[in-house]
Amino acid sequence: MTRILDRYVLREILRNVAGVTPVLLIILVGTQFARVLGRAAAERLPRDVMFELMGLKTIEYLTVLVPLAVFISIVLALGRLYRDSEMTVMAACGVGPKRLYRPVLLLAGITAAILAWLAFDVRPVVAYRSHVVKIEAQRDLRANLITANRFRSTPDGSLVFYARSADEDGSLRGVFIQRRRGDSIELAVATRGVQRPTADGSGRELILYEGRRFVGVPGTTDLRIVDFEEHGIPVVLPRADVSPDDPEMVLTTDLIATRVPENLAELHWRLASPVSLLVLALLAVPIARSGGRDSRYDRLGYAILVYLIYSNLLGVAYSLVAKEAVAPWVGFWWVHVPLAGVAMALMAWQSGWRPLRLWRRTA
Repeated sequence: MTRILDRYVLREILRNVAGVTPVLLIILVGTQFARVLGRAAAERLPRDVMFELMGLKTIEYLTVLVPLAVFISIVLALGRLYRDSEMTVMAACGVGPKRLYRPVLLLAGITAAILAWLAFDVRPVVAYRSHVVKIEAQRDLRANLITANRFRSTPDGSLVFYARSADEDGSLRGVFIQRRRGDSIELAVATRGVQRPTADGSGRELILYEGRRFVGVPGTTDLRIVDFEEHGIPVVLPRADVSPDDPEMVLTTDLIATRVPENLAELHWRLASPVSLLVLALLAVPIARSGGRDSRYDRLGYAILVYLIYSNLLGVAYSLVAKEAVAPWVGFWWVHVPLAGVAMALMAWQSGWRPLRLWRRTA
């Protein structure tokens, strides 16, 4: 009978997880989409890069979303059992509220193990990949140096470009280029031109056709004028800096070995994902308990309030660790342990343990 009951409770919880998780994911991605879209528009990132960044961000959000989804699903599933008086029937058969912790903790333990893998191994890789995609997109954007009717320059200012117009195939018309080499300045004008990446991918190469070059030193009479049919000008762009300086991109093994406060805060933040899931699972069982006439959604407000308090306290703990306001060994445990203690106390209370009543009897 116990196995049948475990499977039944697990099936109810998983059914709610399957419904709650997509809804939360849509809400979370929807709220972040406008932010990513605005940032991409400001930085003029391509559309395909924007969608890739959204996909990578969605993977990062799973470490925050899954604990909430499981927590709400447990409250909804057990709330339905109380509403339909199934818990009353179980109690008549000798099955108390404590019996619910077995399937709940089984699901929470398996999910916490998956979350630990996502937080410790996948999350830093995804964060690093997001950084690389963004930096490379910006680099490629800078590589498209010439746009019609607009002066552009390289980041170091050594090259200035201008084109009167551009054809549909990318060919440029009426090209003007100024290049500085030490004390000398080179000017080039051409009827048309094209830009293409170099073979090694280190930059771009501008190929000018049917033009004239002027090379000289300002303030002197030394001036050379050269007509050309074809002239190539290499443009070396600075390499994208993809060093993992952000703690989110640092591997977990490196976080463990470091003593940098920001890295220690990130380490505790990753650990908080599976730990918070276990704590929330313990809290969900007593929160879901209600009278038979109550709706299954009556306890949902309490569950959301508990989660908001918990998540805000974790945010405060992150700031305290990063600012060295608390010892690294304390970390986020001053948040996890008291809430776990509250969950255990509620479990004992609902199981009939009354310490005050026992104290009066012994007195």
